[in-house]
Amino acid sequence: MRRAGGVRQAGSVRQAGSVRQAGSVLRAGGRLRGLPLVALAGLLAGCGLFTPPAAVSAGGQPSASTASPSSAPYNMSALLNTTSGKFLGIEANGAPNSLAPLASFAANTGRKPNLVGQYMPWGNPFDASEVTSAWSYGALYYMAWEPFGISVQAIAAGHADSYITQFATAVRSLNLPIALSFGHEMNGNWYPWGTEQTTPAQFVAAWRHIHDLFARAGASNVIWVWNPNIINPMPQVRLRPYWPGKSYVNWVGLTGYFATTGPQTYATLYQPTMTEIRRFTGKPFIIAETAIETGPAEVACARQLLDAVTQHPDVLGFMWFDYNKGGVDWRVESRPILRAAIASDIAGLPLINPRK
Repeated sequence: MRRAGGVRQAGSVRQAGSVRQAGSVLRAGGRLRGLPLVALAGLLAGCGLFTPPAAVSAGGQPSASTASPSSAPYNMSALLNTTSGKFLGIEANGAPNSLAPLASFAANTGRKPNLVGQYMPWGNPFDASEVTSAWSYGALYYMAWEPFGISVQAIAAGHADSYITQFATAVRSLNLPIALSFGHEMNGNWYPWGTEQTTPAQFVAAWRHIHDLFARAGASNVIWVWNPNIINPMPQVRLRPYWPGKSYVNWVGLTGYFATTGPQTYATLYQPTMTEIRRFTGKPFIIAETAIETGPAEVACARQLLDAVTQHPDVLGFMWFDYNKGGVDWRVESRPILRAAIASDIAGLPLINPRK
């Protein structure tokens, strides 16, 4: 995740325009807020361009270069109802336009990521090359759409309909699957679409309006990911009022980091939020943004994360924030102890092939 001003909390990470927060919230002044209130920081860098090969997509789907609105919609059933494996995701500088960060992560963990995340500033056009770059590697593209520069109320009122429709039409024309999260960490106060400037009803109205415009464009090749921050930093904010409804959401994303001064078990970091969410939906979870701060418990935290994903059928996987930002090095490849722990625990994790 990210925030305007470039600060975020540990529990989520993001960017404003091009800056994102580590953990869960980036705070003004460049400090990260985290699990409880931890000082951690993260900024996301921009990506270059990638020219993908013109190849036919797997599973008999239309190729990215030839798909059109008249093509049969991409069959999303295997991705929406994953039973054959889990997602191992990564957010890294330059990905997915460059595949080098994914290859480096795979070399260091022994497993190839099958999910790659990217932060999309509001107003940017849809870039099919980013999706096809990830797809060529065998990974599903995950887009966190951040409505900076426009109010959620304006979106709900239709002031951005032309942009949204053009974006949705381009997604449909590509006709490859993407995961899309709009306005992540809406239950925090560090983003313009968060608690200080947007009511739950306004957020829900904007979400539904965007979803409806995608439906009108025929863009059914989207996995809709509703992504709150873990409730630890903001326990007084109830999540149910922000819920768009089961017809508007496919996955529930969670942002939460293992920080040295915060919760360091699955039960204390994620479970309180999951328990609250289970009161109003049974949609599957994906840990949409996470990493582990260097410290004496980092190996134990890695085991907690991997055991949680392995042992809970309703947890689809996780996305690792592989950045060195704001004085905190979250990267796996630069930390031999953590790298060895993750490589060991992840060796037996069954991973889904998104292209099948």
